Amino acid sequence: MALETAKVPVPDGPDAGAAWHYGDPLGEQRAAADGAVIVDRSHRAVLTLTGGERKSWLHTISSQHVSELPDGAVTENLSLDGQGRIEDHWVQTELNGRTVIDTEPARGEALESFLRKMVFWSDVAIESSDLAVLSLLGPGVADPAVLTALGLDALPPEGTAVELADGGYVRRLPGSEVEVDLVVPRPEVTRWFDALVAAGVRPAGLWAYEAHRVAAQRPRLGIDTDERTIPHEVGWIGGPGVGAVHLDKGCYRGQETVARVHNLGKPPRMLVLVHLDGDGDRPSPGDPLLAGGRAVGRLGTVVDHVDEGVIALALVKRGLPVDTALTTGGEVQVAAAIDPDSVPPADVVGAGRLAIDRLRTGGREEP
Repeated sequence: MALETAKVPVPDGPDAGAAWHYGDPLGEQRAAADGAVIVDRSHRAVLTLTGGERKSWLHTISSQHVSELPDGAVTENLSLDGQGRIEDHWVQTELNGRTVIDTEPARGEALESFLRKMVFWSDVAIESSDLAVLSLLGPGVADPAVLTALGLDALPPEGTAVELADGGYVRRLPGSEVEVDLVVPRPEVTRWFDALVAAGVRPAGLWAYEAHRVAAQRPRLGIDTDERTIPHEVGWIGGPGVGAVHLDKGCYRGQETVARVHNLGKPPRMLVLVHLDGDGDRPSPGDPLLAGGRAVGRLGTVVDHVDEGVIALALVKRGLPVDTALTTGGEVQVAAAIDPDSVPPADVVGAGRLAIDRLRTGGREEP
């Protein structure tokens, strides 16, 4: 059966029209865990930045330390508002004199507009790109037949990218499992897709990709975040290759909130994995999570996982006991339980809080 005939599209939402699965969504997830799959994510918005000041300029308006990124570096980055709330999230690749950033389909125009407004007199040019993203998941991505199809001797190290002979590049994302993005000119998407399928890579839809992402607790802008989300709540903290916010860089919009939360306080919410009762209908992203009838959080991505059942990401009040009995509070009301292994570790007390505590106690240790 031809792939287009087997393709079941996403019916609605930010991925509407993209391949949701090819007839066997759980089998595709199993292949992503045990073999290799290719997922068409070419609906992502891609921008290309050129110009001699692009890195130093982007450094001043974003949360990541990017002014000195070497050629081949891959990182995540954010744009924050004045209160430190997340406006945009993107993956950023530095390669061959250009910076390529890709983001959520619905945020492409808004991000491009924001960046253009911030150029002023800097030597920076911003253009919509014809590059498209294909994602490869699973340990089989490193098999010789797949590497040959990619034209590589080995996968790039985590957090790096290498150029392809015919245009585009391959980038390896940080993480414990193998995930590689093939970023190629849009007219070449079908050719690359077919070549990798011929090399033994199984086609998979976004269902498999989202299940992989949720199980790894990787948030997605606009689904697992809301208008109040700050970086600490969703774990987007860390230098290039390990997060989207660098804690040792100069001024940028929203930095005050980032520094205050890091040094003095704790974020009001935390991102956790929740297990949902799968006997009935599925709740929706944005639905509230309730404890005793009171809202204690919100659901993000909800997905059926081949091993874990129905799982979701959720933003809940920090400090909420993991054994709290929860239910969803939207049109579909089902029982929910926090996965204990997903709860972030207790915050390390920052230097600012230590100093305040010492002042309050006259230098004595608290009992």
